Amino acid sequence: MTLLARDLTVHLGTARILHGLTFEARPAAMTCIVGPNGSGKTTLLRALTGEVPYRGTVTLAGLDIALAPPWALAERRGVLPQSTALAFPFNALEVVRLGLPDPRDAGLARSALARVGLRGYETRFYQELSGGEKQRVQLARVLAQIREPVGPEGPRWLFLDEPVSALDIAHQVQVMRIARDFADQGGGVVAVMHDLNLTAMFAEQVCVLSQGRVLAHGAPAAVMTDAVLSEAYGCTLRVGHVPPPGVPFILPHLAAEAAE
Repeated sequence: MTLLARDLTVHLGTARILHGLTFEARPAAMTCIVGPNGSGKTTLLRALTGEVPYRGTVTLAGLDIALAPPWALAERRGVLPQSTALAFPFNALEVVRLGLPDPRDAGLARSALARVGLRGYETRFYQELSGGEKQRVQLARVLAQIREPVGPEGPRWLFLDEPVSALDIAHQVQVMRIARDFADQGGGVVAVMHDLNLTAMFAEQVCVLSQGRVLAHGAPAAVMTDAVLSEAYGCTLRVGHVPPPGVPFILPHLAAEAAE
């Protein structure tokens, strides 16, 4: 029931973005993809969801996504892109209902909005929302589409591209807990992340990309090391060291307790 990509190569124009990499994620786990800008994180996610042409194979629970009909994929996975532009003046509830198998099920859409902390926003126009509120509306749409972490066809999947990029720390923790709860209940989660602290806090597997290749893949403690991260990001990084006296630093761990 895993997600597996083999010999995955992607060209965008004349540039090769991914170089024959192998990637695996399993259900009941949260897998985060990290790496510097331009390392291929979003391209990898878009290849895993069939949004960009690729060479190689991508299978989801044994289903070749290149051959599967769209309805079969929509039953098994929901995709949250980095950003979504809407040309029509939909309100928040209408946007969430776009993800429903039955758009008439307004109750499910309302529940999804409440789950992301947007109860009472149903009639707010999408274009009038802040960037973080729009991001959470789109997450609600994806959650409404998937409905449950496990369905009759088996585990379902969330593909999240920078799901906390526009959020304050409290909402970052809220969204990450939603994703982790989805995995804890048997679903699969693959998320592109920039925040290494949140990644270490919530991920069970981490894939570190560098220049379109997998530099390391494994448990956070195994791959989020001084050597691996310094090589990936091209600067000296030290894991687990406090800054000099007088320099404050903020970590999300206690925020997780406050968000419960």
